[in-house]
Amino acid sequence: MSNPTISTGPAPAIISPQLIALDADLGDSKEAVIEALATRLADDGRSSDASALKAAALAREAQSATGLPGGIAIPHCRDASIATASLGFARLRPKVDFGAPDGPADLVFLIAAPDGAGAEHMKLLSSLARALVKPEFVASLRAAATPNDVVALVEDVLKPAAPLKKTPAAPTEAPPATPVQDDSHSAPNKTIVAVTACPTGIAHTYMAADSLVAAGERAGVTVHVETQGSSGSTPLPAATIAAAGAVIFATDVGVKGKERFAGKPVVASGVKRAINEPDAMITEALRAGLDPGAARVAGDAASDSESSSSGGDVGWGTRLRQILLTGVSYMIPFVAAGGLLIALGFLLAGYEISDKAEAITLDNSIFALPDGGLKTYLGAVLFQLGSLAFGFLVPALAGYIAFAIADRPGLAPGFTAGAVAVFVGAGFLGGLVGGLIAGFAALWIGRIGVPQWARGLMPVVVIPLFASLVVGLLMFIVLGKPLAAITDGLTDWLNGLTGSSVILLGVILGLMMCFDLGGPVNKAAYAFAVAGLSVTDEASLRIMAAVMAAGMVPPLAMALASTIRPKLFTPAERENGKAAWLLGASFISEGAIPFAAADPLRVIPSMMAGGAVTGGLIMAFDVTLSAPHGGIFVSFAIGGIVWFFLALAAGTAVAALCVVAAKQLIKPKSKVATEDKVLTAA
Repeated sequence: MSNPTISTGPAPAIISPQLIALDADLGDSKEAVIEALATRLADDGRSSDASALKAAALAREAQSATGLPGGIAIPHCRDASIATASLGFARLRPKVDFGAPDGPADLVFLIAAPDGAGAEHMKLLSSLARALVKPEFVASLRAAATPNDVVALVEDVLKPAAPLKKTPAAPTEAPPATPVQDDSHSAPNKTIVAVTACPTGIAHTYMAADSLVAAGERAGVTVHVETQGSSGSTPLPAATIAAAGAVIFATDVGVKGKERFAGKPVVASGVKRAINEPDAMITEALRAGLDPGAARVAGDAASDSESSSSGGDVGWGTRLRQILLTGVSYMIPFVAAGGLLIALGFLLAGYEISDKAEAITLDNSIFALPDGGLKTYLGAVLFQLGSLAFGFLVPALAGYIAFAIADRPGLAPGFTAGAVAVFVGAGFLGGLVGGLIAGFAALWIGRIGVPQWARGLMPVVVIPLFASLVVGLLMFIVLGKPLAAITDGLTDWLNGLTGSSVILLGVILGLMMCFDLGGPVNKAAYAFAVAGLSVTDEASLRIMAAVMAAGMVPPLAMALASTIRPKLFTPAERENGKAAWLLGASFISEGAIPFAAADPLRVIPSMMAGGAVTGGLIMAFDVTLSAPHGGIFVSFAIGGIVWFFLALAAGTAVAALCVVAAKQLIKPKSKVATEDKVLTAA
């Protein structure tokens, strides 16, 4: 069997002997192992860029560890460089730490899926993930003598598999729940429903599902699981949900259609807890089903689903951050598209086009050009397109903040709140406040009890109507003018900053951009900057320049450090450093995540030092930027371009020198402990 194929229709083989390394020493770090497996996939023609594949897998590692109990690791990712869904496998000697709670891993699957992978491919990958929770399959992998044996084992589990084990039930009526016995009126309902979901939806989603089902079988409980993953999702029937005694949410992302579980006792956690501690979660769900005071899923929203005391509570501080970040994440595409179009309009027709773009666009055409010719006309069109896209910035922010609180019923009142905020001049701040009010108004209205016949009207008519009325009246009558005054005051304050004050603001923004490399703090600084682009005053354009330049520092600094002192970095990090040059130049701060994830205590403070230098210098030199993204590729939108690059170079050099010094002078605890043992033995 020199070139095996998987018997699942026309889909190409997902694994071959060339992708397998048995009893191999691939390095002493997960970065090295991932690099080796990525190289195998690239050499076999399954990826066009091993470095890109490795970077995508390490970015997923930075979100949460992929090590699992029992010596297993499943690094996985999606990436445009991947040609077809593929598996790389290594049986390691020695083991390598992938962050599992019980120690390092000797069995590693690199699961690689292309962007937009088809459902059939995703089903194959989810079948493998499910097999890894079966002890007999894992034992067979450890006993396999040749790569062909591994291929045969994997092909066997990838054959069309039976669906997730559930108790059969008629499609139109509830499955028979275990009846309450006469001699034990407090016996728990022996049916539990669960939802599992992870960020990529490839592996953890399905492993968590099977772990919960298996734990339910051990406890004598029927567990019905809805996997909201990449291979598609079949929603649980309403009758099945109604018959369940409790619900488990094992997710790292939002639950789709959470309102279906309204009123059910709930245990909530991240997806990995369902893999590591499924028996504990089943026990907690059974207890919650018997406890009248247990946390329950809120009426129409995704906001109040908290777990029992030991079930991984989601506090309101964390929940509020998730709500705001949801709004910001949906807003950013409008910012990027609109801002770049505006910048291109300036490039073609000059800054004065902002005053006459609307008139030129309406009164002229490609066949009747205005004064200035085609260049002026196209510049006006691009500027007007960008302005229209930019007009959705605040409504999108408010709409998706409300969506994060109240799901789809919150969208209409949220967008309405954002539109009112723009109309009254409350801007970005008005969008934040209006979105929160709209979301909680929709949530509150959705909790009002109505007859069964009226429930279908609630999410499409009643909730949007009355929530929009509530938030609209509050914004117009009570909050609009105060929020507009605060916005105007903040703008005036920024314009009035001079000397050390403006430099300090640049330093703070630089620190924030480099603190978590695309995380909440980074996003907060970025959102603050892009909100000011709609004003286009000088202070706002300086803030945008400081934020983008500081955000470019981390990947550029790590690229520089790994180039000038390569011996301080692993082979995988040196490869990441090569890619980081382009990522940094493009203003993709996440290019430094693999370095920060592997060595946060020495890398992150160094990056913050460089970001602070760049942010402060940008402000001191009065550099401006009218584009929200693009790095060096929007140089035409930078005012004071020489000073921009000087500030960027200074911050990059400071960060690189700091990280080199930290790696030389500050040793990790594990390394110090090892050296102490050697000295003691001597």
